[in-house]
Amino acid sequence: MENGSMTASGGTGERGARHRWKVLGVGFAANASFSAAFSGIPTTAVFLRSDYHLGNHGLGLVLGMLGLGIAVSELPWGLLTDRWGDRRVLLLGLLSTAVALAGLALFVSPGGAHVPDIVPLALGLLLVGLLGGSVNGSSGRAVMAWFREGERGLAMSIRQTAVPAGGGLGAVVLPVLASHFGFASAYAVLALACAITAWFAWRWLHEPAHADDTPAPKGVRAAATARAAAANGRRLDSSNVSAPPPMISPLRDIAIWRVALGAGALCMPQIAVITFGTVFLHDFGRAGVFAISATMAAVQTGAAIARVWSGAWTDRRGNRRAYMRACSLVTAVLFVLLALATGLIGLRRAGAVAPFALMIVLGGVSASAWHGVAFTELATLAGTRRAGTALAMGNTCVFLTLFVTPLAIPALLSIGAWPLVWTVASACALLALPVFPRAASTRAMRATRACDAA
Repeated sequence: MENGSMTASGGTGERGARHRWKVLGVGFAANASFSAAFSGIPTTAVFLRSDYHLGNHGLGLVLGMLGLGIAVSELPWGLLTDRWGDRRVLLLGLLSTAVALAGLALFVSPGGAHVPDIVPLALGLLLVGLLGGSVNGSSGRAVMAWFREGERGLAMSIRQTAVPAGGGLGAVVLPVLASHFGFASAYAVLALACAITAWFAWRWLHEPAHADDTPAPKGVRAAATARAAAANGRRLDSSNVSAPPPMISPLRDIAIWRVALGAGALCMPQIAVITFGTVFLHDFGRAGVFAISATMAAVQTGAAIARVWSGAWTDRRGNRRAYMRACSLVTAVLFVLLALATGLIGLRRAGAVAPFALMIVLGGVSASAWHGVAFTELATLAGTRRAGTALAMGNTCVFLTLFVTPLAIPALLSIGAWPLVWTVASACALLALPVFPRAASTRAMRATRACDAA
C-alpha cells in the first residue's frame, strides 16, 4: 500500500487526509466513465433507431437491456465488493467493461451496407450493463471508507454527480460521433474512458489503514448508537450505549429497503427523460440535433450542480430523509405540469419548443437531484463494512427501473401519446413519497446532537 493511503479519513497524517480526495476522484471518474455509456448511449436514440433500422419498441428493448444488465448484476457485485474489497472489484469491472465496449465497436456497429441485427446489439448492451454494474457499489464503498460522518453526504453527492456529469458529456459527444463518424467511434471512446479510469484506480485506490471492526472509544460508540437510533426513528436506550449495535445483513433491514424502493420509483421520471427525452423533442418538438443535445446536456449539468448542493446542505442540516421526500413531491408536480402542457397546448405555435425543453430540464434536474443524498443514507444505515451490499440494493432498484421504463414508454405512447407518459412519470414520483422513511423523531435528533456536541 502506498504511503498516501496509510491513514484513515479521520487520521492525523496529512498525506492520508489528502489521499482521500484522490480516492474520491477515482470514484468520480469511474462513475462518469460508465455513466457516459448508460446515460449517453440513450441520447443517440434517434440515430440508433435509424442506423440499426429499429422501431420504437425495438429501441426501447435495446436501451432497456443496459438497465437490465446493471440491475441483475448490482447485488452480486455489491456482495463481492464487501468480500473482496473495492479495489479488486472496481479494477475488474472497469477493464471488462472496456473490453465489452471495444467488442461493440469492432463487431456490432453499422457500416456501409452492414446493419447488425437487433439481437447482438441487445446482448452487447446487456453485457456492458452486467460488467459495468460493478462500478457503483465498489466506488461508493471506497468513498464511505475514506470519509467520515458529517462529510460523507458531500463526498457521496460529489461521487453521484459523476453520473449526470458523465451523462452530460455523453449527451454532447456521442450524438455527434454517432451521426458523423458512426457508432464504432462512440463505443471506442467509451471503452477508452473506462480503460484510462482503470489505470488511475490501480494507482490510487487502496483500502484505508483503519479496520472497521476495531473497538471504538466509548464516546464514539455512544455517538454512533445515537445516530443509528436517529436514522431509524427509534428512541435511544442509554443502557445500550456502551455496546455497538449488532450487525445485520442490509437485506434484512426494512429501512434500507424503503430507501432503495423509493429510489427506484423516483427514478422513473428521470429515466423517462434520459431515454426518451430526445425522442420527445425530435418527434413532438421537431427539435434539431443541437437543440436536443443542449437540452439533455442542461439536464445533466443541472443535476450535477443540484447533487453537490444537496449533499452539502443535508450534511449541515441532517435532513436527508425530508429532502428525499420533498424531491418526490416537487418532481410529481413538475411532470404533471409537463403532461398538462403537452396535452393542452401542444406545438400548434412556432417557437413553442423552448418552453417544453425548459420543462424537460426542470423535471429532469428535480428527478435527479436526490441521488447522492439517498445513497449516503443507504450506506450510513448499513455501515461501511456492508455499504457495498446496501448501495447495490439501491442500484438494483434504480436500474430495474432503467430496464422497465424504456419498455413501458412505447406502450404508453401507443395508448395515450406523450401526455400519458408524463402523467405516469408524475405518479411514480408521487409513489416514492410514502415509500421513503419519514424523518427521525425530534427526541432522537436531540440525542444525536448531544452526542455530537460531546
